[in-house]
Amino acid sequence: MEESTGGAIVTHENLCRSLAQQNLSRRGVQECVANNPIDKCWRCKADWADNRQALAECALGFAKGTTCGAGGEIYTVTDPSDEDGENPKEGTLRYGASQKKPLWIIFEKDMVITLKHTPVVTSDKTIDGRGAVVEIANSGGITIQEENNIIIHGININNVKVMDGYAGRSACDGDALTIKTASKIWIDHCTLSNGPDGLLDVTVGSTAVTISNCRFQDHDKVVLLGADDSHTEDKIMQVTVAYNRFEDTCTQRMPRCRFGFFQVVNNDYNKWKMYAIGDSANPTILSQGNRFVAADKRYTKKVQQRSYSEESEWRNWNWRSEQDVLENGAIFDASGTDPQLTPEQQQGMIAVAPGSDVPQLTSDAGVLSCVVGQPC
Repeated sequence: MEESTGGAIVTHENLCRSLAQQNLSRRGVQECVANNPIDKCWRCKADWADNRQALAECALGFAKGTTCGAGGEIYTVTDPSDEDGENPKEGTLRYGASQKKPLWIIFEKDMVITLKHTPVVTSDKTIDGRGAVVEIANSGGITIQEENNIIIHGININNVKVMDGYAGRSACDGDALTIKTASKIWIDHCTLSNGPDGLLDVTVGSTAVTISNCRFQDHDKVVLLGADDSHTEDKIMQVTVAYNRFEDTCTQRMPRCRFGFFQVVNNDYNKWKMYAIGDSANPTILSQGNRFVAADKRYTKKVQQRSYSEESEWRNWNWRSEQDVLENGAIFDASGTDPQLTPEQQQGMIAVAPGSDVPQLTSDAGVLSCVVGQPC
């Protein structure tokens, strides 16, 4: 069915959509716009807060299939305090994160959490900040060590400090998020900034990780994928880096990769200072549909930095570019050949959109402002 309005032809579908938008506007509700496949899976559902665990079905990349806390109880953080590392108080984030059972962790209200010790998230957990403004600030970051099947969503971690560990767990050396010897980990819609070391480290045999829809800012060494060249256990690592925004206040490691297989897809790189992506130890890096905007003359135009290796060596490493957009003189120096993907790698790949679509795909990177009862 079609109707004419002032000479224009309007389909019945578009007319209904227009009326719906007017109704939303009168009620003070913003129309939902979801710009990438992960967000389209859940953001435009007004009842997302009634069915929070459906978020787990939206994971893409190598973390796809993680069930996290789905099927477990909802645990609500009511208390932002953090006193006893080994005997945490019920109602705190630490208490929920340490339980040895599946939990979906949400927050009763806006809160700033200043940690006394590094918290360790145990297996089968989701930390879901939707519907509240949740900051972990002026303290250590979160550690996922020898645990699996975890989602961290909608958390702002900033002004990270070096902090002692406890009970045999690793201390925080200044990372906002540490993932060590872990698998099936999805980090989505987080905002990470300002610490003395890395913002997000994935190391020591970790694999099946997706980092998506995050905003990284005000930092030097941003994302490390692979501990160092002596940790050959990182050869199993498979990581997806998708739909993230790296701001012009970032210097390097977006990410820095070793040994493993990495899909870096549809991210926005806004004027790095030292380099955007770095590598050593013969990783396979597929750079696909990213937008690389080089900084001004005083900083390098090169996207890549290959560390501790001669050109005669790294020219054989598979570092490929597909549908990337290079702006303001950015230079991408591809090497190797297009790799033959295993069935597992093929299943973990995210479909590539052109780099010209990146500003839209990443427009909502970072923590979202979600209101219960409305599309997010």
